[in-house]
Amino acid sequence: MALITDNLDPSAVELPGSLLIGGDRIDQSSGGTHAHIFPGTGRPNGTVQLAGSEEIDLAAESSRNAQREWISFTSDRRRDLLIDLADAVHEHMAEFSRLNVQDYAVPISLAINTLLLERFLRHFAGYVDKPHGLSTPAAGSFDLNLIEREPYGVVGVIAPWNGAMVVAASCVAPALAAGNAVVFKPSPLAPFAALRFGELCTEVGLPPGLVNVVPAGPEGGEALVRHSGIGKIHFTGGGTTARKILATAAENLVPVVAELGGKSANIVFEDADLDAAVQLSAYQGPIVQSGQSCACASRVLVHESVYDAFLERFVATVESARVGDPFDPTVLFGPVVSASDADRILGVIDGAVSAGAGELLTGGQRMGGELAEGFFIEPTVFADVDNRSDLARAETFGPVVSVMRFTDEAEAIRIANDSPYGLNAFIQTTNLTRAHRVSRLLQAGSVWINQVSDISPQGPYGGYKHSGFGRTGGLEGLYEFLQVKNIRIGMG
Repeated sequence: MALITDNLDPSAVELPGSLLIGGDRIDQSSGGTHAHIFPGTGRPNGTVQLAGSEEIDLAAESSRNAQREWISFTSDRRRDLLIDLADAVHEHMAEFSRLNVQDYAVPISLAINTLLLERFLRHFAGYVDKPHGLSTPAAGSFDLNLIEREPYGVVGVIAPWNGAMVVAASCVAPALAAGNAVVFKPSPLAPFAALRFGELCTEVGLPPGLVNVVPAGPEGGEALVRHSGIGKIHFTGGGTTARKILATAAENLVPVVAELGGKSANIVFEDADLDAAVQLSAYQGPIVQSGQSCACASRVLVHESVYDAFLERFVATVESARVGDPFDPTVLFGPVVSASDADRILGVIDGAVSAGAGELLTGGQRMGGELAEGFFIEPTVFADVDNRSDLARAETFGPVVSVMRFTDEAEAIRIANDSPYGLNAFIQTTNLTRAHRVSRLLQAGSVWINQVSDISPQGPYGGYKHSGFGRTGGLEGLYEFLQVKNIRIGMG
C-alpha cells in the first residue's frame, strides 16, 4: 500500500472537551474524565469530561426549559434559526472536518459528515412551517375530527463514535424541526465535533439548552435512558447495547428508535460494469472508515462467471489504497479507533484462518514501520468464504471483507438474505429489470443499485431484523420525533 506519513501528528488546535449544558461549558463533572487517544499515533489527544447522573439531570432540566421557549417561537422564526444554523455549519465546514479527523482519525478526504449535517438542517427547516395534521370525517356525525402531531418535549439522542455528525444530521435536525429539545450524547471516543456543534447552536441564537451535548460512559448513558424527563430515545450503535437500552427505557415506558449494525451483501452480477463494481466494492467494503461502518458491504457475492476476474482486480484495488496521515487529503485508508479494537479485529482474522472460513488473499496484519504506534490494520480480503461461518455472519466492524461466489440469481438472493442483519444491500448490474426484481426480494431497509450508500434527508434510512427499527430521513424520520393527538369537537 502507498504510505503517506509526513504529518501524522494532529494539528495543534484547542479541542472542546467540556460538557455543554444550557449554553455553558462544564469543566468538572461527576462522571470523571476520559483520556482521548488519537488513533493515528496512539498518543493522547486531549481530556474529555464525562457526564454522570448529576449532569444528566441538569441537561434534562435545561432542555425542558429551552423546549418551552423554542415551541413558543413562531414557526417562521424556528425555521429561520435552523437555516441560520445550516449557514453557520457551512461557514465552519473546514473546522468540522478537522474535528472529525481529531475524533477518530477518519481520513479528511472522507470527512464529509459536515456537508451531510448542512443538507439535513436545510431540508428539515423547510418542514417547520408546513402542516403536519389533518382533519377527517367522524362517522355518523358532523363533529370536527382533528389529527395533530406534537413534539415529545425532550429527546435523548445517543450517537456512536463513528458517526456523531451523521447522527446530528439525521436525528438532531429533525428533532429540532419537530419542536423538541435534545440531550445529545456522543461517545467519549469521538466527542469533539459534536461539542463544537452544540456551541454553534447557541451562537446562532437557538435557546441555550435546546441542544445539550454530554459525552458520557455507561453511567451517564444509563442515566439518560432512565431519566423521567426524556420523552423518547434515539440510539445508534450495536445490538448488545440496544438490548440494555430497551430494558432500561421500558421501566418508564419510553419509546426507543434503534439504528443498529449490519453485515450487508453486495451482489455483483455477470452483466455488471466490472471496473465500476470493483471500485465501489473496495470503497464500500474495507476502505471507507476502515470498515468501521454499519453501512459497510462486508459480504461481496460475485457471479461465478466473473468471479476470478473480479477478485484479481478487487485485491489489486484494495492493496493500492493510500494509507497514512488522516490529515493528508490524498489518503483514503486510516486506522481503526483503538488498540482494543485492533486486537479484537486481528482476533477475528486469526480465528477465521484457524477455522478455515475462507482463503486469506491479502492483509490480516497490523501495520508496522512508521505506522506502528497507530492502530492501522491492513485491509483484509478473504475469498471463497462459507456464509455459515462466523466470519460471514458476525459484524466485524473493521477492514475485513468476505468474497463468495454464486451461480444464479436465486442463490445470490438466498445467500444475501441468510443473515441476522438487514440494514443495507447493494446490487451491481446493468439490467434494469433485474435491479427492480432483486431489490424487492432483498431483506434490507435500503438497497443501493450501482452506487455507494448515500444517506440523504429525502430518503428514510433504517434496518430490518437485527439491524433495528425506526427510520431517519424523509417524512418517516421527521415523524419519529412527533407523537399523534386526536382532537374531536362536537358540533351538535
